[in-house]
This record gives sequence, C-alpha cells and structure tokens, in this order.
Amino acid sequence: MYAHSARIPQPPHSAGQPFKGLRTAIDPSQIPSPIESIEADQEKWETERYMTLPGNHVPLSTSDYIAIDQGNSSPKFIRVSTWNVPSTSALVNQCEVPLAAVVHPFAELDSTGGEEDIPVVDTGASGPARCSGCRGYVNPWCQWVAGGTRWKCNLCSHETPVESEYFSNLDANGLRLDHLNRPELTKGTVDFIVPEHYWATNPPPRIVPPYLSVEPPPAPSSTRPPRPMKTVFAFDVSADAAQSGFLESACRTVKAALYEEEGRVHGGVAIVSFDTALHFYNLSPDLDQGHMLVMPDLEEVFLPIREGVFADAVESRNVIENLLDALPSRFQEAPMTVSGLGSAIRGCLAALAGTGGQVIIFQATLPSVGAGALQPRLDESTLYDTPKEPTLFAPRDMAWKDIGEECAEEGVGVTMFLGMSKFVDVGSIGLVSSITGGQIFFHPRFESARDEFSMALQLRRVLRRKTVYHCAMRVRTSNGLRITAHYGNFNERMPGELDFGVLDADKAISVAFEHTKTLDDRGYAYLQCAVLHTTKEGQRRVRTINLALQVASLAGTVFRYADMDTVVSHYAREAVSQLATKRISQLRDILTEKCASLLLGYRRNCAASSAPTQLILPEAFKTLPVYTLAILKSKSLKARNVTSDVRNYHAHRVLSMGVRSLMHHLYPRMLAIHDLDDTIALPDANGRISWPSHMRDSYVYMEAHGIYLIDNEEMMVLWVGQSVAPQLLQDLFGVDDIFSIDPHLITLPILDSRLSSQVRNIITHRQLQRGYTPKLLVARQNIDAAEIEFADMLVEDQNNAAMSYLDYLCVVHKQINAALTGGGTIAGPTGFRSSPW
Repeated sequence: MYAHSARIPQPPHSAGQPFKGLRTAIDPSQIPSPIESIEADQEKWETERYMTLPGNHVPLSTSDYIAIDQGNSSPKFIRVSTWNVPSTSALVNQCEVPLAAVVHPFAELDSTGGEEDIPVVDTGASGPARCSGCRGYVNPWCQWVAGGTRWKCNLCSHETPVESEYFSNLDANGLRLDHLNRPELTKGTVDFIVPEHYWATNPPPRIVPPYLSVEPPPAPSSTRPPRPMKTVFAFDVSADAAQSGFLESACRTVKAALYEEEGRVHGGVAIVSFDTALHFYNLSPDLDQGHMLVMPDLEEVFLPIREGVFADAVESRNVIENLLDALPSRFQEAPMTVSGLGSAIRGCLAALAGTGGQVIIFQATLPSVGAGALQPRLDESTLYDTPKEPTLFAPRDMAWKDIGEECAEEGVGVTMFLGMSKFVDVGSIGLVSSITGGQIFFHPRFESARDEFSMALQLRRVLRRKTVYHCAMRVRTSNGLRITAHYGNFNERMPGELDFGVLDADKAISVAFEHTKTLDDRGYAYLQCAVLHTTKEGQRRVRTINLALQVASLAGTVFRYADMDTVVSHYAREAVSQLATKRISQLRDILTEKCASLLLGYRRNCAASSAPTQLILPEAFKTLPVYTLAILKSKSLKARNVTSDVRNYHAHRVLSMGVRSLMHHLYPRMLAIHDLDDTIALPDANGRISWPSHMRDSYVYMEAHGIYLIDNEEMMVLWVGQSVAPQLLQDLFGVDDIFSIDPHLITLPILDSRLSSQVRNIITHRQLQRGYTPKLLVARQNIDAAEIEFADMLVEDQNNAAMSYLDYLCVVHKQINAALTGGGTIAGPTGFRSSPW
C-alpha cells in the first residue's frame, strides 16, 4: 500500500554493551521468538476451555482464556514454577527449576466470556470447617472417613471430627451425599463468610502512642465489627504542590472520580491537607462549606473531632465539591515550602483507628518536617557500584518503617500519587505503601496538561477495582514441603503470616518452598492460600485458593510441565527484593547464572547425548534468556545511572505485579499500525473482533515508513517514522505532515477513518483487559525525546547498558558449553564470573 523503505538502524542514543570475545555460532534467524510462543498459545485457547484438574498443560499468563474450576484454582489466582513437583530435593537441584508459586488472590475473572463468579459460602456461627492439626480449610481434596463423621486433611493427613450441623452421609465412592451442593467441596477458590471470632482485632497498645484520639483507646486484642471501607484523601499543599499545578489537578481528579457512578466509595470520605501543619475538615452535610481545623503540632498528632470528619460522598456532595474547588486557591498565596508527610499519615491513621480503610495521598515534595523528616540527598552517583550502593534502596529514617507497620496493624492501606519536580526519597516514603499493600503512582516533573489525564485514570482504577482491607494471608503446603520465603509488598509480623492494610485486584505475591522429605510420585502435593479480609461493603470473609499438583520423579516431566512465566516473575521479585542488601552488579550476575544453570540442568538431564557446542533449549524455557535479559534491562536493575527514586518506584511495582502484567512489562507488546489488515480490530458480520499479531521488540524488524505502538503497562509510545506516508498521518492524526503532529498528545483524536477506529479499538480493548490506560507518548523519529523511552523498550536490541538478545544468548551458551566440557557448574571456576564479556 505504501512505498517500502529499508530497515532502519538502531539510533545512536541507545547506549548498550558490546559483546567481547569470540562469538559462538548462533544463527540470528533461529533465535527463539517470544511472540511466536505467545500467539501460538493464544490461538489454542481461543477455542478451548482450560479445565483445572491436575495433568493438563496450563495456558500462558499472557493468553486470554476461560478456566473451568474443577476443584483446582484457576491459574489466574495461583501459578507454580512447575505443575509437576519434583519428588526429591536432589531432583530440584539437578533441574535447577526453582520451587515457587505466585499467588494473585483477587485477580479479575472474565465474566463476559463465561467464567463463574467466586462462590460465597455462609457456614453459620461455627465458621468454615478447619483441620484441628494444621488449621487448613476444608477443600475438594480432603477425604471423608468413618462414615462421614471425620475428615482427613489433604495438607497434614490429620483427621478432624465433623460438626453435627455439617454432617452428611457418604455414598459408595466415599463422597458426601451433599457433595455437589457444597461449593467448598467442588471449587478450588471459595469465599467463606466468617463469624465474630474471625473479626479483626485491635492492635496492642504502645508505650508511647504515635497518635492520639478524642475517644479512649479500645481494649487490647478486642474485636472490631466489620464496616464498609472508609477512604481518606490527603493533599500536600506546600509551595511545590500549589505552584506546579499538582494540587489543583489532584483536587479535580478526586472530584471527578468520586462523582462518577462506578467510582463511588462505600464507607465515607474524609479530606486532609498538610504542609507545616495538619488541616482536618468537618464535612457534615448541613454545612455550607467544610470547616477547617488546624493541628500545628506535627510531633504529637491527634484527631480533634470525630463527628463530621467522615461524610457520605453523596449526602455531603456540595460540601466536598466546594472544598475541593477551594483548596488550590486557599493555599496559592504565601504557601509553606515544606510538608510533613509522615505526621499527615499518622493523622489519617488517627481518623481510621478502630475501623481501618485506605488513605490516598497526593505528595509533591520531600517531607522535611514532622515524623520521618528527611533532608535532600547529596550526589548519589558517587554511591553507584560501591559497597554503599544498597543504602539507596533502604529507608534513611526507620520512622517510615514504623509508620507502615502501624498502618498495617490497624488495617489501613496507603496509596501515593507522587507529582514531584525533584528528589522525594521513594526508598523511604514509599516503604509505607509497600508495607501496607498500597500502590505508588509516579509522575516526575508533573505537568497538568500532560499528566492529569493519566492520573485521573489511575485514581478511577484505585476506586473501582476489587479491593479488600484489614487482610491476613497464609500459604500452607502439604506434608513433605514447606514455605521458605515470601516476596511482595506486605508486612510479615509473624513468620509465615502476611498482613496487608489493603489488597486489591492488581496485587500478587510469590512464595518459595522446599522439600522436607521425599514425595510419593503416585500422590499429589498440595498448596492452600487463605486470605482473611473485610470487603469494601463491610463483610468479613476468608478466600481460600487450593491447588493439587502431580509429583514427578523424572527430570523430563518436571521440564515438560514447567511454567516459565512463574519462574521469570519469581526471579524478578527475588532480585528486586535484595536491592537493599546487594549491589546491582551482583544481582545481575546472579540472574544470568540462574538462567544458564536452569538451561544447563535441562542439557545434563534431558539432552546429554547432544554435542556441548549445540545450543539446546527446553520447550518450556526456550525464551528464558530474553526474559532474563529484560529483567536486567528493567529500570530497577539496569546498569546505567538511574536515579534512586526511579529505581525504587519500579522495584515497588515489580514486587506487586501479577504474572501477566509483569510479562507484558518486561517484554512490551509492539504493533505495526501501518500494516494492520482492513478487518483487524473491527467487528465482523457476527460481531466478533479479531486482534492483531504483535512483533518482536527490535529495530531490526522496523521500517522507516511505519508507525508503531509499543505498550509496557506503564506507558504507550507511538513511534512515527520520518518516511511515513501523508495518508497514514491523515488517517491517524488528522494532519498530513510529520512536523504538524502535536508531540504533547495525550489521547488519539477521534477521526472518521478506518485506521483511527482500529487503533482506538485496540487501546480500548487493552483498557478493558487491565482496567486502565497507560500514559501515551508520541515519538517522531529523530525529533522527539520520547524516542529514548521507545528505544529502551526494544529489549532485543543493544541498549540499557546491556547486550542485545543475540549477544546475551551467546554469553549464556558459552557458560553452558564451559560447564559441560569442564564438568563444573555455572557459578564455579569454569563459570560465569570468569568468562569474557
């Protein structure tokens, strides 16, 4: 359709690392493509349903599929590194496949495609049946014995008497007669409504209370009735926030989100502002405007009133809207230059004490007064690659850890929108969000025209998504296995028990486990995750997620049923969680060693007869090298100088992302817009829509006359080639010259052209998949600065201070070859650290 141009070279600003030494003979045209694997899997599951019983190959996390719960939880809730668990620890060591699971308890299901909602079971005053040995919950894999009067736990094999009101006779197969009418005995994922003894308890009193309230403190360890979740909006009103337009944008964004039907909050709204003092507002509906109460003491924070602090968003609509309209102008004149974020969080905590809820903060400056006061950091570049480098990723004042733990104990989650113009120490203040299960949204050098739109979409997502609060999570394993580590954003108050102030549909954690004895390969290994929580609407529940896994005694079976997506996700979380204890260069070396060791394990156990010079990759892990390289190129771990704020923000994200989001983040989806077929992304005669194929992330596959859209879950970039046809520009942007494109576009114009409809349908489809649309940037070839971000997303190229995919594959191949011929290990004397780059 358009004139063909030659392939374009990689731009000079993509600083990478060249390959050193002799190359191994790898044919560039034969290196495995992630796109081929992803699209082949998607094609399979477009026509099939995934049945969750053990023994089936599981869809990739990146595929859209419908799962039928047959007693095993859907992979959307839990994925494991191999769906056939090795029978012994020796076999684990031979294979080098880590034993890990990624749990995503409140992942969204595809209700439009036919997936059933999670069943809700009310078991009455006695609560759900639990094992008297390990405290595991009744599930489809337990056994009924002694005529139905006892049940045998699948986790610990202990037998527990059945309560009289829960008793049922058994049939000839040993199943209860009411088996099919009991969701907890037929479904892998179930919500139990729980009675009073499961209610949240008040935290024990502290010798020196961090905040005070007008009401006497509740009795220690007394229970609190579940209530609808309350929300506090807290605004930094310092000079930086007011003068940059961030405060005004934040107020507009909150106002819009509150008064859209789907964005309505359930349990009341409070508004707090802060600079060198805290400002609480009485939002009673009978007032004309919110009355401000000023708390000047940031050291001894207290809540002066209870009545009117929280108001129903509908009843007090006029008061809330007037206050949000007035806040920016109220603090515009002679604003304070500093703010006390730590004390403000404790003020919000005082308001939520005894109930729990969520705090949503809009912060624009480094908190330099009050609790956890911080000072600007000196030149941090002098710390890179030195023994002091890990201090960039640890809090500089432990008060932030204390504040986070106080919030988590009270069942309060803290989400932060950061709109700063300079350093704000995300490594310190962000710890509060990490410990409480909240989220950080990052808008450096905030500009209202550019960033307000995406901030509004992010806030809507926060208010609309499935969110629960005051949560406790525990993952249990069956006999022969034990949990060794957890990775994610949570507070681990006691070993194995994870506390979250809030937990939502976008958050996941990973767990590592190991053997304590040999497993029987004729039986199953079991995992059960239980999340005790209070819903937004105010009901106390436990969500149980159950998984039965086959046991394998052969390495070939372990690799055949391995799950690369889970392994990559676990590797990324494990590496990022060690930023505060190890240098980045060490973490990068360890990741490459793990990648090469796993592939070496396959060679030694499943392809030993092949020549050592031949590169052989297992089917399940054939794209592991490119995903490992993508982790090395991520902003949290890449070698080039990256500010600690950016690294800490991306580390926070990686630790909380679900497997699907993380895989799309590491290897972004790229699309050639100029090559879209006329029928793509448009409904056919039957109303069905087919979506386009993606392409590999490299300049090698691009053309100068093209337009490309790349999306890494954080941002989307539209790259426009200099030789693009005027008609393409007219169809997509409404202009016929590349220099007439507005580089500050935040959304595509709505035009009456086929191409415009197609691209906007693709973006809308992705928004429906994940609940939000990332920030959009336009990058015209050799014109716009956004091309640097675009180039950095092309992970197969030589960039981000790292090698190209082909060169990295050569390095990994050399490690495997050296270990095979020398008889050593990857990390040994013949291994990675002594090999040439």
